[in-house]
Amino acid sequence: MRYLLFVICCWLIVGLQAQQVHNHAFTRVVRFPNIPGYVSVKCDFHIHTVFSDGSVWPDIRVEEALKDSLDMISLTEHLEYQPHIKDIPHPDRNRSFEVGAQAAKPYGLTLVNGSEITRSMPPGHNNAIFIKDANKLLMDDPIAVFKEANQQGAFVFWNHSNWIAQQRDGISKLTDMHRQLIGDKLLHGIEVVNDLTYSAEALQIALDNNLTIMGTSDIHGLVDWQYGIADGGHRPLTLVFATDKSETSVKEALFAGRTAVWYNNLLIGREMYLVPLIQASLSVVKANYQGISSVVDVDIKNTTGVDFILVNQSPYSLHTNDDVVIVKAYDTTRIEVKTLEQLENFNLTFKVMNGIVAPKTHPNIDLNVTVKK
Repeated sequence: MRYLLFVICCWLIVGLQAQQVHNHAFTRVVRFPNIPGYVSVKCDFHIHTVFSDGSVWPDIRVEEALKDSLDMISLTEHLEYQPHIKDIPHPDRNRSFEVGAQAAKPYGLTLVNGSEITRSMPPGHNNAIFIKDANKLLMDDPIAVFKEANQQGAFVFWNHSNWIAQQRDGISKLTDMHRQLIGDKLLHGIEVVNDLTYSAEALQIALDNNLTIMGTSDIHGLVDWQYGIADGGHRPLTLVFATDKSETSVKEALFAGRTAVWYNNLLIGREMYLVPLIQASLSVVKANYQGISSVVDVDIKNTTGVDFILVNQSPYSLHTNDDVVIVKAYDTTRIEVKTLEQLENFNLTFKVMNGIVAPKTHPNIDLNVTVKK
């Protein structure tokens, strides 16, 4: 009997430990709300493994993406740059995708086939995703590569246009070749965020040329180390606003430019998509006047992983804050508002300082307050 009890206790301990390990793997899950008419799909479309110049096998990239609760990724290995080729010979440039897709299959994570077209400037480095055969992109003529990618139905975007190895001043600039690619509809997007950098100039290029706004990790080492996950950091990602989470729907949304970028606690995107996202993230859950006074307690709930930095733009002043309010991720923040008279309903307007809709331009949002009688 004692032996049986010992076995049962061991089994329970092992089971609890396994459950704890499983739960720990998803403690950094990030949530974003859907916006009217679309679901928010969390994506990272610029990732490397040992099949080009990354440091890990594709299954590790899958595990990292699952921990970050991503919906879709692409292992975009360099076509032309293969520093590990002597150790990992692979004549088939689709092999990274095949290995990663097999690892992701049991978990519902979607991998799309992609490659990085690795050239000097111009055109620099560009990713082609939703391709059918990476091997057919191995050709000398850069324009011909873009044409082949487009013939395969690829979505093509310009990588790290501010990379100091190709732009010494760190300023993204269009070249004549890029203008040709855009004019011929062979180039569809541009990274405004790559790894640890944000380019306001790339954002302006996107807005001026109707390019899709992209943000990626371009991870080569470990996501946890690069972005300080243990200390509350996060990888950059692209939020795609699609009708569903299928490849077809996400691809359509990318071509339509329905994206936003999350980077270093910033949300970056076109106003028509960013404002609905922030509005869906914040809501007033309770409002009560303090006795017979005209000071009302307003509780604002945040359902995302973003700490929102808000500046009051309303005609009402605040009782315990200046005009700056920080609404922490996944938390409820109380502010006290002086309305001068007791109102049943009113609006609070805030400028969202960590929302960017154009260089040095931040959006406004309105929160409706209904006071409980």
